[in-house]
Amino acid sequence: MILTEVWSLYKADKQIQGYSSQTLKAYNVQFNLLVNSFGNISIQELSTNSLKVYLGKAAEKLKPSSLGHRIRFIKSLFRWAQDENLINGNPASKIKEPKLELRVPKYLSEEEIEHLREACHTTFENALFEFMYSTGCRIGEAITLDRTSINFSNQSAIVLGKGNKEREVYFNTRCEIWLKRYLSERKDHEEALFVTTRAPHRMSISQARNVIKLIAKRTDIKKSIHPHQLRHSYATKLLNNGAPLEVIQNLMGHEKSKTTKIYAYLSGAMRRDLYRKYF
Repeated sequence: MILTEVWSLYKADKQIQGYSSQTLKAYNVQFNLLVNSFGNISIQELSTNSLKVYLGKAAEKLKPSSLGHRIRFIKSLFRWAQDENLINGNPASKIKEPKLELRVPKYLSEEEIEHLREACHTTFENALFEFMYSTGCRIGEAITLDRTSINFSNQSAIVLGKGNKEREVYFNTRCEIWLKRYLSERKDHEEALFVTTRAPHRMSISQARNVIKLIAKRTDIKKSIHPHQLRHSYATKLLNNGAPLEVIQNLMGHEKSKTTKIYAYLSGAMRRDLYRKYF
């Protein structure tokens, strides 16, 4: 079976399993790169050695994280092909992902958070900012919410996270006040929680990201600000206030505990900063 036929079946299977459109779009990019390199050949013609040569060339240009993403797609594709009896053996089974350097998440200080709050000019900007910060939601989780997703009685919302897994997130009273003000000012009938200002419709990820960047530009904060830093800052505040890592893992929707454990390094980094400041 040629690669394009394999991809069509693989994609259909993953859609049935509930993979998000964003994940499949990223996989499609990786598949096209594979076909561009080898041609639309039979999947049985691909060997471990040919895949290693392909990935070796990619390693000269890609960061370890990007190379790891490419390898994970290839391993997933061939593992699926083997399960479907399209190939006898799995040539990708022994290919290993590169070791990644430990990167401490970039978070914002309490002072920087306050500066961003002051830079919000509209009820919409305040509502979006406070919701992102107080819930720790990913930007994609926030923009897919509807008005009816919000439960003001217990200050919570059900979001759809990675892998189409639902989880309950919580927001504080400050966020509740701004959300209610924002929704009361809305004159449209769109069901989306966050909508564009002109010709209101559900806000896209890029549009919401630009709103956060616009707010940041009004401040004197020199470093680049992006929405995911609010998520990191949320986790950091939980950690500094004594929340156990397993609680943070649950609130943030991390599937693996090692993803959350990286935040443990934040407290160490902050201690070093304080030491250098006061000693």
